[in-house]
Formats: sequence, C-alpha cells, structure tokens
Amino acid sequence: MLNVPGSEPSSPICSAKGCRADAVWVLAWNNPKLHTPERRKTWLACEEHREHLSQFLGVRGFLKDVVKLTEWQAPEGSESQGDES
Repeated sequence: MLNVPGSEPSSPICSAKGCRADAVWVLAWNNPKLHTPERRKTWLACEEHREHLSQFLGVRGFLKDVVKLTEWQAPEGSESQGDES
C-alpha cells in the first residue's frame, strides 16, 4: 500500500510511530485528568504493535479496551488518533 502525504489511506493503518501496516486492533483509552469517564479516544494497532501500544497506555492507567477492528463500534464522543504521542 502506498501512502501519499496528504491523502487518505485505503485502509486504516497502525498508530505506532513510523508504522504503515494495516490496523487489526482498536485500543480505546482516555486520560481521566482530561476526559469525562465515558469518552473514548482510539489508537489503531497492527498485530506487531498491539502489545507495545497497550502497555504504553496501560502503565498510565489510560487503556480501557482492546477490540478487533472488525468488531469495533465507536461509542458517541469517541475520537480516533493517528500517530503515537
């Protein structure tokens, strides 16, 4: 898959910095200091980066759920986020 800067990818890609693999997982999270309890932000993960991104969010107490992309239904008020920050 070729990603041209400024264009939309043909399928969702992993949120790990520098990764351009197809996403397989949705990591739902929120920062309780910034977000209401029901709000969910999302990162997408390929198989290779699922564990790393989950640990990154988990040690901060942000990770709420990990779901297969094909099974994900975004709750109202959720936001998707691109690269790992």
